[in-house]
Amino acid sequence: MSSAAREILGLGLGILGWVGVILACGLPMWQVSAFADGHIVVAQTTWEGLWMNCVVQSTGQMQCKVYDSILALDPEVQAGRALTVLVALLGLVALMVTVVGAQCTTCVRAGKAKAWIVMAGGVLYILGGVLVLIPVCWFANIIISGFYDPNVPKSRKREMGAALYIGWAATALLLLGGSLICCSCSGSGDGENAFPVRYSASTRRPASNGEYDKKNYV
Repeated sequence: MSSAAREILGLGLGILGWVGVILACGLPMWQVSAFADGHIVVAQTTWEGLWMNCVVQSTGQMQCKVYDSILALDPEVQAGRALTVLVALLGLVALMVTVVGAQCTTCVRAGKAKAWIVMAGGVLYILGGVLVLIPVCWFANIIISGFYDPNVPKSRKREMGAALYIGWAATALLLLGGSLICCSCSGSGDGENAFPVRYSASTRRPASNGEYDKKNYV
């Protein structure tokens, strides 16, 4: 696979991971009601996210309420808000940096500077993947610990929601995309263009009188 192909593939994976982070940040399904030991609540299901909690009735009706106070939130929720928003902004910066330094664009002249710009974009994607992994694993650890804790009432036990799995998938995409972008720099830092431009030289033949035809110079 050429360096340009690795760069385009890495950029595509990075964009998918960035969209996944935004989706996980907004979804209210970081933790959901657990149906454990025969404790099945058929009347309603509780969803809890970073910004709101929702109650889904058995009839299909859903009521959501945004958290009133930021300071009253649990530490993992506050950290999850801050890190996911930071990664969303970081992904936008990484996208712009990578596009500017990409081999298929002419924003920067081909050379070492262009390769360093692309590598910076890849590093930003990798950093975003590491940062979004922190709140996802933090939530997962709290949910699993509470689920197996006998002191926690059954009605308060929670399970991992869809947003956590989306966050893990986004982390993998960001890490893989950033790694591919960084690997593409090894083949593009020598100043050679990965998209070669071929020039065809016209063959000039002398006319019958021994002079070159003037149309060859037009």
